[in-house]
Amino acid sequence: MKPFEKLLLENKAWAKERVLDDPEFFHRLENIQTPEFLWIGCSDSRVPANELTGTNPGEIFVHRNIANLVVSTDLNLLSVLEYSVVYLKVKHIIVCGHYGCSGVKAAMTTHSHGIINKWLRNIKDVYRLHRDEIDADSDPEHRTNRLVELNVREQVFNLAKTSIVQKAWKQDQRPELHGWVYGLNDGILKPIFHMGPDSQIDPLYTFDNLV
Repeated sequence: MKPFEKLLLENKAWAKERVLDDPEFFHRLENIQTPEFLWIGCSDSRVPANELTGTNPGEIFVHRNIANLVVSTDLNLLSVLEYSVVYLKVKHIIVCGHYGCSGVKAAMTTHSHGIINKWLRNIKDVYRLHRDEIDADSDPEHRTNRLVELNVREQVFNLAKTSIVQKAWKQDQRPELHGWVYGLNDGILKPIFHMGPDSQIDPLYTFDNLV
């Protein structure tokens, strides 16, 4: 059996098991989508949002990219953000990184990785802002993991800088923004940062004409 055929077979087994446990499961999913959470995570195959949070399909709206970045020019991310905030009316947005992230490791080097250099530049900017703190640690693993945390924090700030989030904060007092880091070695999610509708950001990034 070819690897992709195994995936199709496992899918059939999973669907059958779902129906046996709950005959109406797929009927509910087919007609409505009301997740409370938007998950912005890393594309790493070891960090599946539903599995590590114990949630079912329909409970988390998911966007993933290399190193869980929130980039102001990324129309894919911004489209997901607007749809989830404006139309799905999510109450929480989680930016989830993970320790040992290869994207973060790569951004800390001067090696060229081809087209991904342009994406990693966003992480290099975070590194530059916190270089003194990070480089003060002599342990390479500690340095990488600290940048993982700082990168998550910065991406939460980037969410708060968007007019999409600021408008929802002003009108609906939502969503809460969360920065988490997942441990590949223990499977635990570690909350490291939080921002809510009353959080203050630099006035330079605040929009005053949101209605």
